[in-house]
Amino acid sequence: MKRILSIFSAAIIACSLAGCSKSISSEPISTQAILFDTVISIELYGTTDQTLLTECIHICENYEQTLSRTIETSEISQINHSGGTPVTVSAETADLIQKGLEYGDLSGGKFDITIAPLSELWDFKNNTGTIPAQDAIDEAKSHVNYKNVKLENQTVTLTDPKAAIDLGGIAKGYIADQLKSYLTGQGVEYGIISLGGNVLTIGGKPDGAAYNIGVQKPFDEQNTAITSVQVKDKSVVSSGVYERYFKTDGKLYHHILNPSTGYPYDNNLLGVTIISDRSVDGDGLSTTCFALGLDEGMALINRLDDVDAIFITDDYQLHDTRK
Repeated sequence: MKRILSIFSAAIIACSLAGCSKSISSEPISTQAILFDTVISIELYGTTDQTLLTECIHICENYEQTLSRTIETSEISQINHSGGTPVTVSAETADLIQKGLEYGDLSGGKFDITIAPLSELWDFKNNTGTIPAQDAIDEAKSHVNYKNVKLENQTVTLTDPKAAIDLGGIAKGYIADQLKSYLTGQGVEYGIISLGGNVLTIGGKPDGAAYNIGVQKPFDEQNTAITSVQVKDKSVVSSGVYERYFKTDGKLYHHILNPSTGYPYDNNLLGVTIISDRSVDGDGLSTTCFALGLDEGMALINRLDDVDAIFITDDYQLHDTRK
């Protein structure tokens, strides 16, 4: 039976969004929109200034127009259609590409921002069960190598003219961090930013308690939490096989693609959740750790300061680096 998981099924359940605490004296203000192919929501406490929410949506819209590889006028599209000609981009785009290249190095190439040729081939957003032909996979993966991206200040060059950048594995985390920076600069002390599977908290609850962020049980259509984490001023980001996938002949094919094989990773993991200070790192590390697998992924997290992870294996067991 072929099936695609709805893009609106969030990878993380922000349990506290429904009501932070009965002791909170003021009602939150909030907004919701569909951007980046997912539902985003922002909820703020201690303020009644609706213009903050309006500006947050405006910031998100601007980033989508700049960073989406599917919008023809975006900076990423300009790079991808340059035929190898150098392209000058904004400082923010250059910073995000640099971060993606760093995660390419950290992961040994398992996290690769030039995955676009394979992403376009598999097209999990629209694919209801078609496995690409092997020769097409071989052709696409021959152009996937993050080392073909040369970044000098704000100038980006693809040394392989058929290479293409896809920042989908890291952009939402970066955008969430920018939203938090804007809001705290405006004096906001309490709130939750949720961009699909990326949840970023501003401080704790107004009463001093931590936010309770639930991690979705894989494939559960009711968004049931398999576990939860208590956080203050932290990011919680999940990546998993249950976000976008289809099944053919009883085998599941998901959107986290292996640059080496051209096929989805198959390593007995269902998902990885990262708890970190910055959401961009949660994004990069959740994909990196999923790609590395349980043992190597946990070893990496244990080497990093102020970062924790929860791995969910295909037997639905939790492996938590905090323990």
